[in-house]
Amino acid sequence: MIYPDRGAAGRTLGDRLEHLRAADPLVLGLPRGGVPVAVAVWELIGGDLDVLLVRKLGVPWQPELAMGAIGEDGVRVLNRDVMLHTGVTAEQLSAVEGLERTELERRRRVLRAEPPIPLKDRTVVIVDDGMATGATVAVGCEIARQHEPRRVVVAVPVSSVEALHRIRALADEVVCPLVPRALGGVGGAYRDFHQLSDEEVVGLLAGARREPQ
Repeated sequence: MIYPDRGAAGRTLGDRLEHLRAADPLVLGLPRGGVPVAVAVWELIGGDLDVLLVRKLGVPWQPELAMGAIGEDGVRVLNRDVMLHTGVTAEQLSAVEGLERTELERRRRVLRAEPPIPLKDRTVVIVDDGMATGATVAVGCEIARQHEPRRVVVAVPVSSVEALHRIRALADEVVCPLVPRALGGVGGAYRDFHQLSDEEVVGLLAGARREPQ
């Protein structure tokens, strides 16, 4: 299966999440790539839409490989296997985390036009455009749990086997239509996997907030 773009992937997910419509879900997109997927999911299952701000901690010489991730509530999750395999030092981890916390704060200022929607007692649906290591989504689950939601659901269009196993231990439900035996990269599951700009994300969120449900 190859998705034409993130919107199409979100519609595929939305079809598999219809059972959540009655729960008045809170759909949370992980910026940037998870936002168009989340918008498409929200258009199908309703409820509320917001972002959950997290940042991947990439290995310094291989930034796409996540050695962990951080969230806006000060949460940090580390992928010990990746750190051991790559030999990343504590000093290198600290340097990467410092840069990513600066970027996390910048995104908070740019993308949060309104205060976050409370998660307490909600069915929360965390949406990204895919999971390779699962580190970023793992941080999203950790942040969500701190706010005492009723349930945490993770929905992604594509995942590695390893990431899916990892996230199933953290979420109440995981929905993922595509789990290849060998995932070369999340982008391989899409024809259009362009890097989204802040402006695109802000526009998607603003448009969704104007759209009646």
